[in-house]
Amino acid sequence: MASNERSRTRATEAQFTEAWRTSRPYLVNLAFGMLSDIGAAEDAVQEAFARFNDADYAHIEDHRAWLIVVTSRICLDQINSARSRRERAHDTRTIEFAGEPASLSHPVDPADRVTLDDEVRTALLVMLERLTPAERVVFVLHDIFQTPFGRIAQTVGRPAASCRQLARRARLKIQQEHSQVAGAVDVAQHRLVAERFIHACSIGDVSALVPILDPDIWGDADLGPLDLRSGATSRGSTQVSRNLLRWFGPETTLVCNPISDHSEVLAFVERKLYAVIQLTVEDDFVRRIHVIADPEKLDVIGSHYPIDAQQKG
Repeated sequence: MASNERSRTRATEAQFTEAWRTSRPYLVNLAFGMLSDIGAAEDAVQEAFARFNDADYAHIEDHRAWLIVVTSRICLDQINSARSRRERAHDTRTIEFAGEPASLSHPVDPADRVTLDDEVRTALLVMLERLTPAERVVFVLHDIFQTPFGRIAQTVGRPAASCRQLARRARLKIQQEHSQVAGAVDVAQHRLVAERFIHACSIGDVSALVPILDPDIWGDADLGPLDLRSGATSRGSTQVSRNLLRWFGPETTLVCNPISDHSEVLAFVERKLYAVIQLTVEDDFVRRIHVIADPEKLDVIGSHYPIDAQQKG
């Protein structure tokens, strides 16, 4: 044990800080998509980084992919825990893991990329409650985050063919719940813009945020009827980006809303819903931003998310 400890090369403080800065927003978003609980998502990512800090840094080829695998496995453990089975009435079958987390550097296979339509988006809340843990995790990783089945197989310890079948079963269940298709939308592209938005805000980088915004973008905020600032607008990418970073800096946790029909980002401060950010995305740019921060409306909105049920329990 002592020789192994001596031979292990841990990440330096600078390397760990850079991995945290560049990957944590994505990982929290990924974990929230699986767990629907912002506290549990943040805890899962915290644990993943603790393992990353203790890992042999020199032998991890792709640090971001390694963290994705570890975070996914931690989420699987959470989904299959006794508390999750009791509170959310999931299928009690467990997913077996295979070996140590692998470092993955394979590019996404275009054949594995899918575009979700409105039917899938509006069914996500149903999916979170009714799919088995295996179906839910494979569906979120593949259909939401476009993770190739080969990588998912290494994450959950099942053959790629089994993962494909799990995803197929999940889609069939969703189709049974929502038989009418509302028309295809490029959700994958909208989500990519939302993820870039989250990353730029999370690191407080105006230079990263401005290119995502249309030069003529305008934004407004609903702060409630008693706040005189409600309804005031700001225009132009520079002004809007500076206003956004004043509201949603690194201390704010931002995640995509997995059950919304819009490009919508949820903002949390100290694990409490702080604001809902609605993005109007056209041609890969955000053309309008509407922020809902009225406390009364947030209480109503928050009651529709499965996160609150788990936190209150």
